[in-house]
Amino acid sequence: MAESATGVAGAHGPHSPTVRRRELGTRLRALRTGADLTVEQVAEQLLCSPSKISRLETGQRGAGPRDIRDLCDLYGVQGSEREYLGALAREGGRRAWWQPYDLPYATYVGLEAEAVSIKDFEPGVFPGLLQAPGYARILHERAMPRLSADVIDQRIEERRTRQEILFRDEPPQLTAIIDESVLHRVVGGAEVMREQLERVIQASRRPHITVQVLPFSAGAHPALDSTFVVLEFAPPVAGVVYAEGLVGNIYRERPEDVQRYKDIFEYLSDTSLSPRDSAELMTKMSALYESG
Repeated sequence: MAESATGVAGAHGPHSPTVRRRELGTRLRALRTGADLTVEQVAEQLLCSPSKISRLETGQRGAGPRDIRDLCDLYGVQGSEREYLGALAREGGRRAWWQPYDLPYATYVGLEAEAVSIKDFEPGVFPGLLQAPGYARILHERAMPRLSADVIDQRIEERRTRQEILFRDEPPQLTAIIDESVLHRVVGGAEVMREQLERVIQASRRPHITVQVLPFSAGAHPALDSTFVVLEFAPPVAGVVYAEGLVGNIYRERPEDVQRYKDIFEYLSDTSLSPRDSAELMTKMSALYESG
């Protein structure tokens, strides 16, 4: 095992309690299936509900020291592997930087914080990781239900902190596909749009950031009514798709669902302008906002 039993530190930046719980759940599920036990059988042995075991294995619930002890005893886990599971549980129980913000999308932030690959399709706005403060502020001011000035300030600060993952030593590979309509939808006036476009153009020059524009000429495509992000992680944590809309946010984790969204994203990428042509189009739009 490449990980240290006493420190769950890895090469992919600050640890996310959300991802630590998911990794712990993945490993616990593998141990259970390796022992040829069902969720119900484990629950019966540990005198708890099957839902508790399921939530531990999906990362929806943190594990305490007693949980780790009992599960390791049941599965016959000893030595460094047992220590590592305990370290994962401790990391998963830590307070994350985003928790004080009381975000409605806190789970997503926790996943994004440790993703090694982020594929973001945005048909309506610039991606959050690439938003300039002025642009982000206007979006929050137009949100419904209305947000207070204090909450908006907090959301702007939260977004700025999230964006720091793009500047750490080993940043995630970000690929953003933006519908051409986003370049024309004036958010906050010409100066805000120019600032926003310049932010994206500058970011796209970094080797780990790819930005493509899906042109109007692409016509109909498989994601016309969708906004989604495909997040992938270092093994053994499985990828997840985050889709958002007015009716709520959805997480899709089945491997076949994640692969379907990856296939759609690849189709959108093939249909979009090249990164170079996309940058040229955004540069032209920035000049238009400046002259206007």
